[in-house]
Amino acid sequence: MNIVWPVMVFLLALTASLIIIRMGTMALMLTGLSRESARFQAHSALTGVGFTTEESESIVEHPVRRHLTMGLMLLGRIGIATVIATLTATLLSKQTTEQWGMSLLLLCAGMLVLWLLAKSDWVERQLNRPIALALRQFTHLDVRDYVSLLELSSGFAVYELSVESNDWLAGKTLVELGLPREGILVLGIHRRNGNYIGAPSGNSQIYAGDALVIYGPYDQMEELDSRSAGETGDQAHAAAARHYDKYLSEVQQVDVTVK
Repeated sequence: MNIVWPVMVFLLALTASLIIIRMGTMALMLTGLSRESARFQAHSALTGVGFTTEESESIVEHPVRRHLTMGLMLLGRIGIATVIATLTATLLSKQTTEQWGMSLLLLCAGMLVLWLLAKSDWVERQLNRPIALALRQFTHLDVRDYVSLLELSSGFAVYELSVESNDWLAGKTLVELGLPREGILVLGIHRRNGNYIGAPSGNSQIYAGDALVIYGPYDQMEELDSRSAGETGDQAHAAAARHYDKYLSEVQQVDVTVK
């Protein structure tokens, strides 16, 4: 029991931290932040590192986000202190070589399981809706429930995509890209010089250095983020369009059945 207890407390503290980050991410998403920005902000607040001037301004200037971040920072201080204390107790405890090996094995196995759970999209989807409902029911966040409104827990997401010079997106207008054929909508464009274009028109040009705010199927947007220019990129676009057509066809069939 003496061998297992410090390791279990350490793993429980890590589990609590992961749950808090997940809740913080969801709460920040409810304020209108994209999934990636909300996740980054939650991690930064809980650990106390990672903020840039631009990132911190988006928190400080928004009263709800500011209160959420302050709570995450406070919980982070408590959580980090617990983790350090329990890890120190584990390392400094008097154990035999066999006991040290068992503690290390248990610690590695537990951290591997937590890492797999944290990376699992399925686990995230299962947690999103109850967390969103709990936040709406037990807090006073004066915000719109973007998770339910945009079905962010059903494979769709708001995503920030940085455009590089060798990307398939660079140098084309939105009309030329035809992203709606893939089920992806461009909500806004952050220009390199700091300008922002909300609800851009089809004639809006995409340049290297831009950051696009897009909405659509998460897996598809991840593929788009890594799509290279040239014929390979054109083929990937055509394949994505066919895949989305198939999805729409299946949804329409279900629609007809329901009616």
